[in-house]
Parts: sequence; C-alpha cells; structure tokens
Amino acid sequence: MKVLVMGGTMFNGFALVGELCAQGHAVTVLNRGKTQADLPRGVERLVCDRTDADAMRRVLGGLEFDCIFDVSAYRLEDVQLMTELFEGRVGHYVFISSTVIYATSDLLPITEEHPVDRSERQNEYALNKLACEDFLFERNAQTGFPATVVALSMVFGPRNILPDREQRMFARLLLGRPVMIPGDGTALAQVGYVEDQARALRMLMGQPVSFGRRYNLTGADYFSAEGYVDVIAEVLGRPVQKVFIPAGLMDDLFAGRASLLPVKLEANIETRATSVQSRVAANQFMLSCLVQRLAPHLHGWNRNVLFGVDRLRRDVGWEPEFDLKRAVEHTWEWFQAQGLHENPSFDFGWEDELLRQIEATAV
Repeated sequence: MKVLVMGGTMFNGFALVGELCAQGHAVTVLNRGKTQADLPRGVERLVCDRTDADAMRRVLGGLEFDCIFDVSAYRLEDVQLMTELFEGRVGHYVFISSTVIYATSDLLPITEEHPVDRSERQNEYALNKLACEDFLFERNAQTGFPATVVALSMVFGPRNILPDREQRMFARLLLGRPVMIPGDGTALAQVGYVEDQARALRMLMGQPVSFGRRYNLTGADYFSAEGYVDVIAEVLGRPVQKVFIPAGLMDDLFAGRASLLPVKLEANIETRATSVQSRVAANQFMLSCLVQRLAPHLHGWNRNVLFGVDRLRRDVGWEPEFDLKRAVEHTWEWFQAQGLHENPSFDFGWEDELLRQIEATAV
C-alpha cells in the first residue's frame, strides 16, 4: 500500500514507519524536518509545518494514499484540514488519540463504549483529542470519510520522547537512588510496547470494519506499582531500595492540603506540563512520574486504570507479543546501546524534597 505517516520520525511514528517498510509498503512521512532520524531506505520525506494550511495544500495537493496515519494531529484544525485535502483521495485515515479521554471507572477494563470525560477536570490535550474524534465520527457518518480512531495508552519503549517514565526509572536504579512508590504499591496499571502498537496499526490499515470506530491500543498484561519497579530492577540486575509514600501524604499532596513541594520542572517534563496552571497540578504530574501513571488529574494516585483491547483483537486479529518484562528488556538494550546508561542525567531535586517530606511524616 501507499501510506502517509504524519510525523514519522519520533517514537510511535518512527516505529510505525519501520513496521510498514518491513512489510513492503511504500511510505511517505510529513513533518517539519526538525528531527534527525535514520529512516528506512526508500522512505520519502516531505517537509512542511502542518499548522500552515497554505503550505500543506501546496505540498499535499493532488497526492493520493491508500492509508494515512495521523500521529501528529492535536487540534481540531489539524483533522479538518486533512479531511479537506483528502476527501475522496484516501482509502483509510487513522487518527491517533489517547485513553486520557475516558472518564474514571471502577468497572474494569475500560472499553471503547465507556463514557468520556469532558468535565472541568479534563485537560486541554484530551479535550482537543475529543474534538478531533467528534469531527471525524461526524464526517464518517455524513460523507463516509473512512476514518478510524485509535486511543493509545502510556506507550513504552526505545526512543520514548517522555524520558521521565521508564528512562528515569532506569536512572534511579543505576544511581542507587531510593525508588518511591505511592501508597502500598498495589494500584494496577498497564503500558503498551511501541513495536506492538506499530504492528496493530499496520494490521488495522485498510480494514473497512474499523471505519467510524474507536479502538483502544495498549498492552494485555497488568501490573501493580510495586510490580513495575520489581520487574525493571530484575531486568537491570540492580538492588532496589523501596520507599512507600504514606497514603495520607499522597492524599494531601494531590489535594493541596500539604505544603507544596518546590517544583523545578526539567525541560523534558515541562513540555508535558505547559497546561498546568497550579503548583498542585504540577505536583500531581510529578508524583505520577515516580511510577508511570495515566491521567492523574482524573484517576488520582491509587485507582486501578486498565483498558480492554478486545475490539481490536476481534476486528483485526491482533495480539500483543510483549509482556512488561520483555518490553523492559528491549528498552534496556536500546538504552545501553545509546550509551545513556553511562551518565544518566536527570535532576532529582524534586524527588529529594519529597523524600524529606516522607521522613518528616515518619517522625
């Protein structure tokens, strides 16, 4: 198939391009050209800022594709322009959304039929994704535009553009730092491995059954917060000093009842916290980075957050190949190959202050 990947040089998009090329598809990527990437031979690269509508019309006007994977659309205007450009000229349009859109639930796993959250608690990122979804579903119903929505959830793996997740945990263990775990460490979560995600997207491509539908895409296995730490420590072969954050302190920090920690966000974290309007929310975000945690502004720190992937299994026959341990092993191999283990550079000042707060509550 002739495929366009919007993005294609960073993390999810990069893995998808590799998967598509490995299966013999003709791949074009479009992005701003600011990220260096060793793309597979034969990939055509178009350079354009997608927020410049006139430039997009010049670059993409007249082109046709069997499938478009839109990994980099974050605003309603992004998908509106894509439908304008490709109505009648694309066989399948796959929009990448996020499981952040869903409302909290104690009935698990959360499926695609579950209510979404459009309340004042929701963040701008998720509301924008929902606006894109609404538009695409309406367009599909009205004109038959072949749109599919795929909601990703906490993707794990090599080249992660959010190093405050698994890479920060690697660094803690390499430096022999204490690893802080919220509460008693029993809250359940899941991640999806980036290569599994890429394979699922490739299998979904060109499937008419998926038009006008949303699909959750994440891993199949669940883990507790403590289990997450234990698996990573086992793979790295490092001892781990666990520090459990008392539930009362977690509640107080999340609600702002405790004195707030001084927050000095690193550059790579600040990009994810640009919409944070209060130090309470900033601390919630940082607390969720101790052990990967989805949407703390909705789910808090101790709710089990699990998503079902049965719709994807039924419709395209996809099965994830990577459990958490295997995902960690592959990511750790990449981390070492890049030399990132030699001098892990993270600012742990925020965590040091939290450790002092924990010690203070124990006195």
